[in-house]
Amino acid sequence: MSKFKVILTALLLILIFTLPVFAEENSEHFGWISILPPALAIILAFVTKQVLISLFLGTFVGATMLNGWNPFHGFLRTLDNYLVGSLADSWNAAIIIFLLAIGGMIGVINKMGGTRAVAEALGKKINSPKSAQIYTYILGVFVFFDDYANTLIVGPTMRPITDKNRISKEKFSYIIDSAAAPVVGLALISTWVGYMIGVIRNVYQSLGIDANYYGVFIKTIPYSYYCIYALIFLLILILLEKDFGPMYEAEKRARTTGKLIADGAKPMAGDEIARMEVREDIELKPSNAIIPIITLIIISFIGLWYNGYTLLEEKVNPFTIEGIRTCFGEADSSIVLLWASMISGIVAIIMGVSQKIFTVEEAFDAWVDGAKSMVIASMILVLAWSLGSVTGDVGTAEFLVGIIPENFPYAILPLIVFIISGIISFATGTSWGTMAIVIPLAVPMIYAFVERGGDPHLMTVTLGTVLSGAIFGDHCSPISDTTIMSSMASEADHLDHVRTQIPYAITVATVAGISYILAGLLSINPIIILLIGIAILYGIIAILGKSVKEEDLKKGAV
Repeated sequence: MSKFKVILTALLLILIFTLPVFAEENSEHFGWISILPPALAIILAFVTKQVLISLFLGTFVGATMLNGWNPFHGFLRTLDNYLVGSLADSWNAAIIIFLLAIGGMIGVINKMGGTRAVAEALGKKINSPKSAQIYTYILGVFVFFDDYANTLIVGPTMRPITDKNRISKEKFSYIIDSAAAPVVGLALISTWVGYMIGVIRNVYQSLGIDANYYGVFIKTIPYSYYCIYALIFLLILILLEKDFGPMYEAEKRARTTGKLIADGAKPMAGDEIARMEVREDIELKPSNAIIPIITLIIISFIGLWYNGYTLLEEKVNPFTIEGIRTCFGEADSSIVLLWASMISGIVAIIMGVSQKIFTVEEAFDAWVDGAKSMVIASMILVLAWSLGSVTGDVGTAEFLVGIIPENFPYAILPLIVFIISGIISFATGTSWGTMAIVIPLAVPMIYAFVERGGDPHLMTVTLGTVLSGAIFGDHCSPISDTTIMSSMASEADHLDHVRTQIPYAITVATVAGISYILAGLLSINPIIILLIGIAILYGIIAILGKSVKEEDLKKGAV
């Protein structure tokens, strides 16, 4: 704690001494100083391990900048404009209620003994760390329609099994995180599709380009190298049973000592569910967990289809493939996930009461206890959203995009766009916001090049690059909502999750960068580039990876 006090004191001193310099600067364009709020929050979070305070201070500094560098006004605006403003947003509010409702459902399922029953049933089939990770991976790919639903279904479902097989919380959270946004970003039908098509449509129309925008999106998928490589890299790690860097140390600790989290770690969940007692005289039924979870998935899927249809300005046939895609693209996922979590919780309560496992009053007590386990994660999400708002207001993303020089070789534009997109999404914690900012700036640049006789396939490559870069930064940013949710769903220490995941994310991003250089310089089939990238990833794991098999660890093998 003394280290934290020293850093906090230094921060306040720096802020106080810089106030006179910037007191008269009322410009909304802060230049390089615009990176201060997110950079401060990220650095403080890693150094102090105090995520809540770090996010708050980052938001406070940004609000102070926007209010003439007056710390008093900055503090007040942090509270009323940004914290309250984040919760006032209907989408954010729905997500918070969704998280609490998911926690409540899990609490009721646990009270029925459903979690233990599933663990015991799967335990007969899953008898090794490798098989536990494979099942987790498969479930993550199966829940492809929304990243939030993916994270919060996979985590609670597989957590008892991965815990039993001594998989570290760091590795478990990495698997969840890697099978969330990358999967949804590649899916033909998901809550992301409509948003991405909308951004593409807007920029194409502004350039006077008439196209099938869904078809344009489909063509970008082979060039979404980071998303594809992230999934393949994870699968290779699991199949070879190898890890490297801090993830290897985490897995070694878990396998040899049984400690799933590091000493001093702070899991991203309350212990209300863990302390919940299950009656010993009840029959443990896997269906008590499976039915509510299947209900959650089915209601989410149908709800996205129905909600999207009701929001369409021009009605389509909702029973065709094209109609289903369109409905999913227009759906408000926050509302649908709220419907699904509430209904599945009600189903769990009805099941428990009908089986006389608990009374209605006891069911609601279990629901409340489960919801309590999500409070810390909800607080972090609100602060992360607040920081995202303030970084948008100070112009962090616009400054980073403006760094790109106008006269550079267009063949390396995909690589540059990938790097810029990754930096923006890492600094702001949002992949959607990154796409909304970068696509309208990058596509016109490459279109001008195409108009002068350049290679037209660079348009498609660039669009895929933005998606990949946005997900890369979002994947490893400590202020990203999906990263936070992955920590919460796995009950991992959030900063340990980020710390162990970043080397893997950077490795995958490096190979993706090489692929974008090849795509920009060579007009070859993207599948060939993918095969080259996969071979490089396999080689990296084969060379750097160390075996995490228990027999090898016991022998001291590497």
